[in-house]
Amino acid sequence: MKRKIRTLQAKIEQDPKLKEAIERMRPQKNIWGILGIVTFFFLPEIVVYFWQDELVLWAHRHSLIEPLSLQRMLYAQLEEMFASGVSWFNITLGVLFLVWLWRSK
Repeated sequence: MKRKIRTLQAKIEQDPKLKEAIERMRPQKNIWGILGIVTFFFLPEIVVYFWQDELVLWAHRHSLIEPLSLQRMLYAQLEEMFASGVSWFNITLGVLFLVWLWRSK
């Protein structure tokens, strides 16, 4: 298994297209990179943490009164998403992006 990982890592290090794609994906080390990570990964979780009950109630009300069945279904899914609470996956991903941002060259 270690040998497979090493060979895969060697292929990745030698592939210029993959290096370029990873370089473009990496957040920039400036205020916009930091604000982008905070806005897309941390801010929604903070909002859900503080206003979870209101968001669940809002989505439930809309799932009951929407005239189209597709919209009712979407609001019901939104209600389930808000009811599940804070997404630790998003927070972990945001922290990993911040670490990648600060450890980059």
